[in-house]
Amino acid sequence: MTAHTLTTGAPTANGERSSLLRLYLSRGVLAVVWAAVFAGAHDRLDGPAITLLVVYPLIDAVSSLIDHRALPDGSERRVTAFNAALSTLAALAVGIAGFGSFATVLSVFGAWAVLSGAAQVLVGLRRRGPELGKQWPMLIAGGLSFVVGVFYNIQAAGDAPSLDVLSVYATGGGVFFVAQAALLAWKARQLRTRTA
Repeated sequence: MTAHTLTTGAPTANGERSSLLRLYLSRGVLAVVWAAVFAGAHDRLDGPAITLLVVYPLIDAVSSLIDHRALPDGSERRVTAFNAALSTLAALAVGIAGFGSFATVLSVFGAWAVLSGAAQVLVGLRRRGPELGKQWPMLIAGGLSFVVGVFYNIQAAGDAPSLDVLSVYATGGGVFFVAQAALLAWKARQLRTRTA
C-alpha cells in the first residue's frame, strides 16, 4: 500500500486496482503462452530457443516498467525499477548463455528467478492493503520463484540439466498472475456492491 493511495482516496485506489488488474492479467497470459511455445522449442539451443529465452525476462522487464510509471516516488517504485533493470540484464545474460550449454542457461535463469522472486515479494508486501487485496498470489509466486531459482542452480551443477523446468516455471508464474488479477476483480466488485 503506498502513501499516494492512502492520501488521494478511492478514485486513485480504483484506478490503481484497475491498472494492476490489466497488467497482471496480461503478464499472466503472456507467461502461459510463452510456456506453451517454449515447451515445443527447447530441445536444442538454436535460434528460436535462444530468442524465447531472451523474450521471457523482457516480458517481465516491460511489465515492471509499466508498473513503475504508474507508481508515486517511494520504496515500491524503487524496487519495481530494480526489477525492470534486473530483468533486462537477465535477458542479455540468458541470451549470451544460450550460446553455451543447458547448464549455463539454467544457472543464469535460476539466479534471475532468485532475485526477481525476492523483488516480487517486497512489492507484494507493499501492496497488502485492503484496496489492492492481500496479494497472496504474488507473495506465493515470488517466494516460489526464489526457491525454484535455488533449485535450478543446484540442477545446473548436476549431471543432466534440462530446460523442461522453465516451461513449468513460466506456467506457474502465469497462473499466479492471473489469480491475482481475478482477486483484484473480485475486490473491485465487492467494493462496488458495498458502495452501491
